[in-house]
Order: sequence, then C-alpha cells, then structure tokens
Amino acid sequence: MERQQNDSRETGETRPVVQMINIDQEYAGQRVDNYLTRILKGVPKTRVYRIIRKGEVRVNKKRVTADYRLQDGDLLRVPPVRISEKEKIVNPGAALIAKLESSIIYEDKTLIIINKPSGIAVHGGSGINYGVIEAMRKIRPDEHHLELVHRLDRDTSGCLMLTKKRSMLRYLHAQLQEKHISKIYNALVVGRWPSRKVLVNAPLLKNTLRSGERVVTVDIDEGKRSKTSFQVLERYSHKGESATLIEASPITGRTHQIRVHCLHAGYSILGDEKYTKDEENKRFRQFGLKRLFLHAAQLRLKLQDGTPLVIDAPLPADLQQVLETLGSSEV
Repeated sequence: MERQQNDSRETGETRPVVQMINIDQEYAGQRVDNYLTRILKGVPKTRVYRIIRKGEVRVNKKRVTADYRLQDGDLLRVPPVRISEKEKIVNPGAALIAKLESSIIYEDKTLIIINKPSGIAVHGGSGINYGVIEAMRKIRPDEHHLELVHRLDRDTSGCLMLTKKRSMLRYLHAQLQEKHISKIYNALVVGRWPSRKVLVNAPLLKNTLRSGERVVTVDIDEGKRSKTSFQVLERYSHKGESATLIEASPITGRTHQIRVHCLHAGYSILGDEKYTKDEENKRFRQFGLKRLFLHAAQLRLKLQDGTPLVIDAPLPADLQQVLETLGSSEV
C-alpha cells in the first residue's frame, strides 16, 4: 500500500494539509486523476482536475497531466484540499445505477464489461459530476479497486471494460499496448463507402481550443501514427439519401481516431456534432437518428489464464431502428 506523510506539524486542527505519498507497485499504472479521486473522498471531480491543471499536483516535483500513469517509486504531492460548504456532492441517481447494472454483459472475479449507453461519460470532470466509474462503484461498493481499463466518448455506446483487481488492470493495459486486444466498432457514415477502402493511415494531432473544446485533426508533420481498418457491412439508400454501415477496427488507440479517420476518408459518421456537417446530420434526422452512430460492438481478448474471451454488445434499439427505417440494399 502507499505511504502518506504530512509536511506540517500536528496542530490539533482538522484543516487540510499537503500529502506526500510514496507510490508502490500496487498502484503502478493507474492514472493520476483516478488515484486522486479515490483518496480525496468527497472532493468533486471538477476540483481534482482543477488542481491538476494548475500544477498543484506534482510527481517527483514535476507537473503532470491528468492522464499520467503513476509508477512504482513515484513521490506524489497532493495539495491541501478543503470542501466548500456550498459545494454539494452529487451522487448518481437510482435510474442511472439501475440502467448501468442492467447493461453488464460479462463479469468474473477480476473483470466487468458493460454495454455502455450513449450519453453517459465514462467518468466525471469538466462540468460532469459523475460518470460510469462513479456509478459502478456505487453498484459494487465492496470492490475497492474498481477502475476503467479504457475510455469511450460520451456519445459512443458499447463495450467498456472495468477491472476489480490492480493485477488485472496492469495485465489489460499491457495487452492493449501490445495490441493483443481487438476492438470492433459499428458506424453509419454518409454516402457510399468504397469496398476497396480497407485502411486509413493518417497521423492525428490533438488540439485544445480556447473554449476548452478538444478537437483532433490529421497532421502529417506533427501528428501521432494512427491506423484504422474498415470493412463494409451494408449499404442503405432511402428518400434520396445514401449511407453505409461499416465495421471499424482501430489498430492504434488515439482520441477520436475512428471519427476523424472517417472524416479524412470523406465519409463522416452520422450524428457526429463535432466532425460531421450540420446539414448532413439534419437530413438523417428524418430517419430517427438523434445521436452519434458509433457503437463498440465487440471485444476479443485473452484472460490472464490464457482463456479466449469474445464479448458482443448488441446494437442499441435506437440505432437499430434507424437502420430499419433506412432499409437495406446490396453490400
């Protein structure tokens, strides 16, 4: 376990003090934002992200970003954090908890996989009081090491992995890094995606606008290597509009990768308010499309004992209804 030290003398007061925490192997690999959320009980996640952005959180005396992964032997400085009486801790509602509990599609002693509903963030922060991880900790209060393995965008539905054990989290992170976990997404794109287009290889660069909005672009010079393979599943044509249901398999794991690669290929994902033209999204609302048509449909991996695991997440009813309304034509 980690060891905590206070840098102030005992005063008898209950005021918050600086914590200096030595990270050991048990928490190596965990994101610093998730670690802070766990130890700063009752502190809103927006506050956690604020102290990270301001540089008040230090690792080995250096500033870090929220996605920094702690290492064995790191010295973590946590600033004094007081909870304002005006701030109310908002807990996930009963409806959300019930919805997520019913979305569990696989569970064993070390792993939970859910079919995440669209519209729910995977974690709180940036104006969001809570997300999947906070709600799942309410659902499984005895699982003290429940953590997200990876992320899905808020509007993306489908397979999302959470671990119950630190050892499983480290194992899956290594499997992801070594590309031993296969992820398959379904997306509905504008127009007729060519069958011959089976790979998009375009480096991606993440940018943050002045408003704080995160935008990803293709950048040949400064972008990070990014590849996605594609396959046509079915084509649709109805009322003068055409669309293609595709299967997307990210080879790398960049932010917004599938969405930006589809845009770069000239066939943006329908319902995408960030990367698809407003007029294209509006035209497809007549078919009942109300959100991003991107769904994490399948995970393929091996458990720690070598057992193969294939998990399929059914296409949500709202997206299935869009396809039925469009009707199908030839592949």
